[in-house]
Amino acid sequence: MDTQQNTALTRALAEVPGPLPTRGVIHITIPHTERFTVVGNHLAQHPDLSCTAVGIAVRIQSLPQGTEIGIKALAARCKEGEKRIAAALRELEAHGYLQRFRHRLPGKKVITRTVFCSQPAALLHP
Repeated sequence: MDTQQNTALTRALAEVPGPLPTRGVIHITIPHTERFTVVGNHLAQHPDLSCTAVGIAVRIQSLPQGTEIGIKALAARCKEGEKRIAAALRELEAHGYLQRFRHRLPGKKVITRTVFCSQPAALLHP
């Protein structure tokens, strides 16, 4: 089995355009044709967000509209515990990717609404 994987990797490396770097990462980019999410480098490489916050943001961004993304709902989907998820959500909120607010429904019930913005800087500078 390892031999097959190495052969496939060798073939893929042979198709990487240009000279291969002598150190660091080598990207083998295979285009996605279905079930994919586009993530901006401003998020993926954000200098002030933890890797957990970036991962949670990507997870949220990949979910369909209307999916529950509260702390408990995310903890059920992820390996991270509730404390780590809560901290990540606070980071995303502090940097404008996430906004949570309370909304009163008819009949006095209060719910938390969550809005995720994939590019918060664009809201500030349209």
